[in-house]
Order: sequence, then C-alpha cells, then structure tokens
Amino acid sequence: MSAAADSSESQPNASAAKGTGPLAGVKVLELGTLIAGPFAARFLGEFGAEVIKIEDPKGGDPLRKWRKLYPEAGGTSLWWAVQARNKKSVTVNLKAEEGKEIVRRLAKEADIVIENFRPGLLEKLGLGYDVLSKENPGLVMVRLSGYGQTGPYRDRPGFGAIAESMGGLRHITGYPDLPPPRIGISIGDSIAALHGVIGAMMALHHRNMNGGRGQIVDVALYEAVFNMMESVVPEYGVYGMVRERTGASLPGIVPSNTYPCRDGSIVIGGNSDPIFKRLMMAIERADLANDPQLAHNDGRVPRTAEIDGAIAAWLSTRTINEALDVLNAADVPVGRIYSVADMFADPQFAARQMIQQFRWQAPGEKEGEGVDIALPSVTPKLSATPGDTRWLGPALGEHTDEVLQALGYDADHIARLREQQIV
Repeated sequence: MSAAADSSESQPNASAAKGTGPLAGVKVLELGTLIAGPFAARFLGEFGAEVIKIEDPKGGDPLRKWRKLYPEAGGTSLWWAVQARNKKSVTVNLKAEEGKEIVRRLAKEADIVIENFRPGLLEKLGLGYDVLSKENPGLVMVRLSGYGQTGPYRDRPGFGAIAESMGGLRHITGYPDLPPPRIGISIGDSIAALHGVIGAMMALHHRNMNGGRGQIVDVALYEAVFNMMESVVPEYGVYGMVRERTGASLPGIVPSNTYPCRDGSIVIGGNSDPIFKRLMMAIERADLANDPQLAHNDGRVPRTAEIDGAIAAWLSTRTINEALDVLNAADVPVGRIYSVADMFADPQFAARQMIQQFRWQAPGEKEGEGVDIALPSVTPKLSATPGDTRWLGPALGEHTDEVLQALGYDADHIARLREQQIV
C-alpha cells in the first residue's frame, strides 16, 4: 500500500453519526440525481449537516451504476461511496400522493432543500417553493439547473458539458488547430454545486441574522462556469477581443506554461516579477533576468516566444527530477503533472491525509467481506470543526424506516407504504 494511503487508514466514525462539524444541527433534504445537486448536498453533509436523500424506489440515483462498480458485475459505483457519504437514503415514489406528503413533511423540518430537476417539475409535483415555504417560511431552496429558473432556455435540458460550452470554458480550452476538448471530469456540475453551497450558506446566514425568512438560491450551470471566466468579458467589452485557445499556456501572463523535459513535462508558473527574475537566473539567463523591458508582465507578453524558448532550451537536456531540484531550490513554482498513482505515492498527500482508506461492503455481503476503498479526504480543513466521513454511500433505502419513524410513521404504516411501492 502507498505511503499516502498508509498514513490515513480509517473507518467511518459511527460515534459521529449525528454530525459534529460546523453544520451540526442543519437539516438538508436532497431531491435530485447524478452530480450537481448531490455534490452540493455531499459538501454540506461532510461538515455535519444531516442530509436526507430522496431516491426512486426503482433503482435510485443513476449514479449508483456509473463508471467502475463493486462488485464489477451488477455492483454499485465506487463513485457512489464518496458522492453519497454521510447521507441517509430514503426511497419515495414522488408520483404518489402519499410520497409527496412524505417530502412535504421532511421539508417542513428542513433548513435547506437542494434540487436539480428541470425547472417546473417540482411545481408540477406540488412541491415547489411556494408550497414548501408556506409550512416552513425559513426554508432555503437551492435550485440547480442548466439555464436557471427564468429566461428563454429555462425548459431545455442542460448538463455540465453544455454549461462548460455556453459558459465559455470550452472555447478557450485546448489548442487552436484542434476542436475544443472536454476536461476529464464533470467540472461544470461541480462548479455549479459549489456556487449552490455558497449561496445556501449566505441565505442561511441572512435567515438567521436578518429576520428568519428563507429564499431561493437559483444556480444556472452555465452561469457558474461563466462566473469563472476571469477577464474575458471586460476584454471583449473594451477591445472587442475574443480570447481563443492557446494550448498549455496562460495567455497574457508570462511565463506560465507546460514545458517538455527529457522524460516528460512539467508546469512552471514564473509570471510574478520577482519569480521571473529568479527563474531566469536558475536557467542561466541573467541577460533576460536583468533586461529592464522584461521586469514587468506587460513587457514580457510581447516576448512570450523568446522567454518560452529559453526555458524550453534549458529543460531539453534535463530530466523532470533534475529540473525540479534546480527550480525548487530557486523558489520557483513548478510541478510535475500527477496521475492518481502519483497522488497515492506523494508525501504531501500523505502528510495532509488527503487519501483515506475505508472498508466498504456491498449489499448482501457478510461481516468480514467487502473491499478496501480509498476516498478523497474532506476539503477544506477547518482547525476547530473539521469535516468527516461518518459513513459511506448507503444502500438504496437504507434509512427509510429510520427517517419515517422519526416523522411519526408506525411500523404498520411503513409496511403498507412499502407494499404499495410508495417507499
């Protein structure tokens, strides 16, 4: 086992099942599937919130069957273990009136509802904010959708990939002579989810400090991506400049690029003025380090090719490790491009306990069976009230009885609901 995994072996903390983080006492109701909404709820659950995830009794969240499964034949997604950690799975048929009543009763006790259905669906089900907030005026509802709750595109289906395209990210990603590639993860969904969490925290603070009323947090996936686009809007507004794809470099910020060594590539960020000078001295180019025209970024930009060429020439005779040794000694930001295998072996990941080992059992497996599973640790790190993994992604409907009993349903009533396929 790697150093990174060895340093942080752990088991879900059953004693902390009720949550001890900064959000302990906050109740979250998750209505949604796949990535954006569930990732937002996961984030809250990692920091102590009680998260009740509503799933369709017939199969649950489709993410349960995405990517690699355990067991490989007919098992559950390994992604599920982290995406649904610390959540309670409750199965409810939202098409049944008694199922909707369960959701209304849960929402009455919730602080936050998170949903990522297409706009209008909750209203059709009789579960819109206007209905839920009548019984719970302090309710905060986070609504994540492709295009937001208003506008001419609101009714279109919208996934993260479409948001990355419309929000501008794809247009500036990749090389100018190739079609825009996608990033290898669902970054549009994740960025939107984090905007949802930030909005929920602001709305909760406003409710608690300024009058006790909740509100809607309307997050459009494309707008969350658009919000990350740095200077593209003012550059177009003032100069009519459309930023294009520039490969591995960061346009207008010099030098910041990916450079080849003898045995692979490294990333160098030498774009602050003092760092640039240290970088040039490290690669034995005192002439460039002391050139007054290159003292500031606006002077370096017109000479980007010359600067990148000097760096590339110096690296061409060196291995990655040789280059890292010299540049780290010169206090220049530099790094190799990590695979997940590199992360498992890296001492920084180990020291920060960023990879934690757990034991995960598939439904039906007996005590002692299961698989060792590595999960990313909770981020960010809070010094006094850190986040935690209290349990891994639950089996479908694992907490249905527990949650319904807490709402006042007795065993006979729950049995009848199950017989009628309402839960």
